[in-house]
Amino acid sequence: MPDWESLYQAQDTGWDRGETSPALLTFIEKGALDDAKAVFIPGCGRGYEVVELARRGFVVTALDLAPSAVMHLKQTLKAEGLQAEVLCMDMFEYNIPQAFDVVYEQTCLCAIEPSERKAYAAKLYEWLKPKGKLLFNMMQTGDESGPPFHCDWRDMRKLFPVEQWVWQEEPPFMTRRNRQSPRFELGYILEKKT
Repeated sequence: MPDWESLYQAQDTGWDRGETSPALLTFIEKGALDDAKAVFIPGCGRGYEVVELARRGFVVTALDLAPSAVMHLKQTLKAEGLQAEVLCMDMFEYNIPQAFDVVYEQTCLCAIEPSERKAYAAKLYEWLKPKGKLLFNMMQTGDESGPPFHCDWRDMRKLFPVEQWVWQEEPPFMTRRNRQSPRFELGYILEKKT
């Protein structure tokens, strides 16, 4: 697993768009957050999505392992007069005081080791209220190595089984990483069953 803080310090952050992901804006346009108040973002990095949601009035909690990314986000929130709870910690150690309406998952699943996916999926389930929504971006790399690790649709259907999750019926939307990269994300809305 990479030392994320060292990568931030070296400014080796090719995953960082420098702005809010178009995927979040698409989820908002689709109404996926219409009835939500409390949103959680694990692996938030510099937190462009945290800032965007805080601007829109959501109660946002976010965490990341890298202290410099967390510090950058806190400074941005302060400069803009916005509020969010931002934690610097390992997501596997985070025990929520109260379940969330929405979890926005963009960067963690593809960044962690595939052997950790089952434990992470259990945490996602734990973090959500019944009928809460998981806004899920499935990284498509076509590579066997990573990070980012490829998120094969068939593997994801097993990881998020229909016994626990309602998968959206409509096709996913696609978000390109950038014009030069063949990588892209498939956006899905999953709802936690009661």
